[in-house]
Amino acid sequence: MSQKHLKEAFISNLNGTSLLEISLGLSLAPLCLLCRGLLLILYYLHYGKPLSSRKYSLLLDFLVLVSPLVFSCTVLSPIIFFMPSIIAAFCAGIFSKIYSQRKHETRVPFRQIVQEFQKTYLDPEYIPAITVFRVYVNVLTSISILAVDFPQYPRRYAKAETYGTGVMDLGVGAYIFGNALVCPEVRQKSYVMQSKFSSLARQFFSIWPLIFLGVGRLLSIKSIEYHEHTSEYGVHWNFFFTLAFVRLAASLLLAIFPKNKSWVIAINLAVLYQLILNTTSLKMFILHGSNGRDSRVGFLNANREGLLSLFGYLAIYMASVQVGLCLLKCRNSVKGWIEAARFLLLTALVLFLFLHVSQAHADLVSRRMANLSYCIWVLAHCLTFFTWFVVTDLMLVFTKLLVKGSSVPCCWNVVKPPNTGTKHGTEAVPTGKEGKLARICLISAINKNQLLFFLLANVMTGTVNILIDTIHSKTAFTLCILHLYMFFNCLIMYILHAKNIVLKFW
Repeated sequence: MSQKHLKEAFISNLNGTSLLEISLGLSLAPLCLLCRGLLLILYYLHYGKPLSSRKYSLLLDFLVLVSPLVFSCTVLSPIIFFMPSIIAAFCAGIFSKIYSQRKHETRVPFRQIVQEFQKTYLDPEYIPAITVFRVYVNVLTSISILAVDFPQYPRRYAKAETYGTGVMDLGVGAYIFGNALVCPEVRQKSYVMQSKFSSLARQFFSIWPLIFLGVGRLLSIKSIEYHEHTSEYGVHWNFFFTLAFVRLAASLLLAIFPKNKSWVIAINLAVLYQLILNTTSLKMFILHGSNGRDSRVGFLNANREGLLSLFGYLAIYMASVQVGLCLLKCRNSVKGWIEAARFLLLTALVLFLFLHVSQAHADLVSRRMANLSYCIWVLAHCLTFFTWFVVTDLMLVFTKLLVKGSSVPCCWNVVKPPNTGTKHGTEAVPTGKEGKLARICLISAINKNQLLFFLLANVMTGTVNILIDTIHSKTAFTLCILHLYMFFNCLIMYILHAKNIVLKFW
């Protein structure tokens, strides 16, 4: 068997993992974020100033925000069920140290701190959980697309062949979810009929980089005979094309229908698509081709997975637009966001219940078809993942109340209450100070050039696979390669951000 076919077989015919393992694995990123925030506050408590060294800030961010995720999906995967508890215990220890070492003059009873926390007002112009969610989806995707080619990456985390819930199956849907949260239709405050169609025209123009990247990926893979999983999207299709066409179709739908009814469109799309799958021969066509023998003759046959799964991904996108609209409602207080987190978690629990019903009576989760169960599963996990980031940010706000003047990049700023001239119990962090801290924050750096980060990860993945026999790599070598690969990608983003360079020209 050639190296190409060997690698293709290595990532094929897999069945995924359990919903519980994915949920526990997703909790690691928010816990890492919490750990990093608490360490920065502890540093401020000890030295009376924020960590301002770019070199040490990058090192801290990489070691706390990225490196644990590399370990958790390789050598630490056998104890993944214990990892959240270990990191949570470490965070509890740091918080206990912060609470006990506060300055004597700022010590107030715990009950008073809680009351002050509930009355705290937050910057309504910035929701850090959205930024962090989108960045971490990119980071986790970048780790997985290379790690999956090494034997240390558990096969149960890779994409399932037909049915199943692999970690990488979720990553595809989460990318769609994250893009919908910040789409133009969500961010625009005024949305009259004229602006709808002008926005649609802008969307036509804005997707050309994705089309260009999709064509570039297709040509490069075919020209160097790079290994590929054909049943993932098809012979010629890839995720860049999916993202482009989903964005375009969603913009068209939102130009016709009210955007606050996008959840209705999502339900109709997903349910109708599932009905067609169950009542016609469409499912057999997707799985086995027009002749029942996995035919790839003709464009539709060759790319049936990528083309027909667009309906499911479009349903996820439309539902996520509704989530984005919900998040942008005026919630500028801690109490309001606690209620929002409670609502999001309740919605996720309801979706998990629907998932159980859907898998029992409609079909099992299939990323290959992007069926109803897959749509529900993606939305449920994404809402849970996002809510954990909201809770993490609220915990960091609470800790910042304990240490006056401390600040954490990519975390909520405490502001004065509206319609009052008096200062709140906690003063807002000066804009200049927060801006300076954001310039040395890895999350902000990746956020500024997310598409470039994803593209660079794809190019680096291809380069590593061409140069290295990944399948037979030893553990130490694998960890070294994965860390160097992620650090190089992060370093490039960090340098661009430090120089205030955003490579976006469309």
